[in-house]
Amino acid sequence: MDIIIPLQSEEEFIKACSRNERWAQKKLYEDHYGIMMGLCLRYANNDEDALDIMHEGFIKVFKHISKYQPGTSLSAWIRRIMVNTSIDYYRKENRRRTENLETAYAIGTDDVDAISQCTEKEILTAIQELTFAYRSVFNLYVLEGYSHREIAEQLGITESTSRSNLVKARIKLKEILLGKGKLHEH
Repeated sequence: MDIIIPLQSEEEFIKACSRNERWAQKKLYEDHYGIMMGLCLRYANNDEDALDIMHEGFIKVFKHISKYQPGTSLSAWIRRIMVNTSIDYYRKENRRRTENLETAYAIGTDDVDAISQCTEKEILTAIQELTFAYRSVFNLYVLEGYSHREIAEQLGITESTSRSNLVKARIKLKEILLGKGKLHEH
């Protein structure tokens, strides 16, 4: 039987996780499950892959929790691990191919408000239909706030490929949502 002792500080909680105390690990998992599952869903092809990524990410969190610096954002630290785990997951599954996307700069969309017509589930489903390269750049740039330089370093691509993939991802999302009748051309 686990006995839960009220903690004095975040540092004590992290130490309990480092000692593999199941109640502390369970609390950490439960407190961050929803947000991290949402993040993993954005990177995954489907719900099962997202769950695999999230569980693999939490294994890394528990394995490296002693490296966390109390006083910084625990959620941001876990989020970074989940993003990296998502990327690593697909690197293992598929060898990325580099595409020549020079023409992507000439392509754009004026339909900025179109996304407001869609539900969160419709957008998530559309994002999951993107290729790994497009999905990763879209998530890292639009949702995580990374710069193209940071994305290029993270994914091992050039900055121009990152920018091109973002443009192509936006176009593909629009095509997917238009094809499902969720958006209307203006």
